[in-house]
Amino acid sequence: MTPLTTIQTVIDALTANIRTKLPDPTVDRLLIGDSSRPVTGIVTTFMPTLSIMQQAASLGANLVIGHEGLFFSHHERSDGSPEGEVERMKRQRLEELDVAVFRLHDGIHRYSPDGITEGLVVKLGWAAYVREYRAEACLLDIPSASLREVAAEIKTRLGLPYIRISGHPETVFSRVGLLAGYRGGGAITIPLLESGDADLIIYGEGPEWETPEYVREAARIGRRRGLIVLGHAESEDPGMERLAETLSARFPRIPVHHLREKALMRIL
Repeated sequence: MTPLTTIQTVIDALTANIRTKLPDPTVDRLLIGDSSRPVTGIVTTFMPTLSIMQQAASLGANLVIGHEGLFFSHHERSDGSPEGEVERMKRQRLEELDVAVFRLHDGIHRYSPDGITEGLVVKLGWAAYVREYRAEACLLDIPSASLREVAAEIKTRLGLPYIRISGHPETVFSRVGLLAGYRGGGAITIPLLESGDADLIIYGEGPEWETPEYVREAARIGRRRGLIVLGHAESEDPGMERLAETLSARFPRIPVHHLREKALMRIL
């Protein structure tokens, strides 16, 4: 008889791929649920919202693997700090659903290559263009195209209603620095641009007064620089989608789904 796959079995499979030491403390842990329970179905997602959790329950899945946390902060609320009204009500509703939540954030960023970045590269159809994977960025040599054309391709590939750019839309680029999530700070991106490792930066999000302002000023003085801002979730969701494919192959007897939330922000 084939032994039952427990939540802990899945967690062990997720953590087996980690190649470097996790932060201390790490945010990766079972946030809700009992690790000894057999798994009836798995859902991967970027953000484990109430809507995602309800959909998971309706699919018969009792394990959700989320990249970000449940309660509006990178780190969980410390012991002794007051629980807010929205947090309390969300927690109560989640407990009623009886679906476990495991957060996989630090670990997947420490796969080799970074599992979130790799998922974005694959979703964009750019795997053949990778020049180098670094800890915080992927460097690529894509076919030469204007900023406008690259942005349009990304919107189509990722199914996005909008993205933001900085730089002249008709400037042609080929050397790309791709940074998923909150890695858009100038301390990371500007050295890539100054060194020539990239002339176009694509990232999830970052301080608007750093990289976007650098690119704007560089373009004004005649330097070929460009920026495409995807949004945090939009840049990291493909990595969790790819994780679902990996888990489906690892646990073929268990239904595995990837669920994506609606866009967080709307343009009026």
